[in-house]
Amino acid sequence: MEREDALRIVLESKVIAVIRMTDPRQLGQVVEAIRAGGVKAVEITMTVPGAAAVIRDLVRTKPADGLVGAGTVLDAAAAETVLDAGAEFIVSPVTDFNVVRLCRARRVLVVPGAYTPTEILAAWKVGADIVKVFPATSLGPKFFRDLKGPLPDIRLMPTGGVSLENAKDFIAHGACAVAVGTALLDKKLIEAGDWEGLTRKARDLVLSLQSSPPR
Repeated sequence: MEREDALRIVLESKVIAVIRMTDPRQLGQVVEAIRAGGVKAVEITMTVPGAAAVIRDLVRTKPADGLVGAGTVLDAAAAETVLDAGAEFIVSPVTDFNVVRLCRARRVLVVPGAYTPTEILAAWKVGADIVKVFPATSLGPKFFRDLKGPLPDIRLMPTGGVSLENAKDFIAHGACAVAVGTALLDKKLIEAGDWEGLTRKARDLVLSLQSSPPR
């Protein structure tokens, strides 16, 4: 998928599901369940055992408007591995300039991580499509509204501390999308094999984001 198409899907759906499962045997069912609820972009972190192989399998079976990316990508070597496996976007908790440049050269959506305004601007200048603000736990939604004043053109996505309850507030205060992990991927539902319950959580999240006007 072309970078521009991947960016459009993220901006329209406003959410990336972050999957960090230590046992990937149920991962396919988890992805199917949240996709049924309207979540189109899934991020498989490098902490998932056999992450590159998981990404390769998911890319082969995904719907046309689905996105499969890699997260916790810390260096260019790891980026090369997942890109060769078919990853359609790259997310990192930090800004490694070589990772960003590699993704730009290969026309792949890239979302490096930053925390301070200086770091966020540096990530944007080197070529980030979206800047992941991490960890957003202690910052809160109003931080995004404050940043939009001096940095109106930078696309921001909070990660860490995003819940089903506050996700819509991040969007309303200027975030272009949110990344949600454990708040969406309910461990108890997964252990119980309650895929309908997981789909309902995904649907509720997607609907709340679509109904969040900017403030």
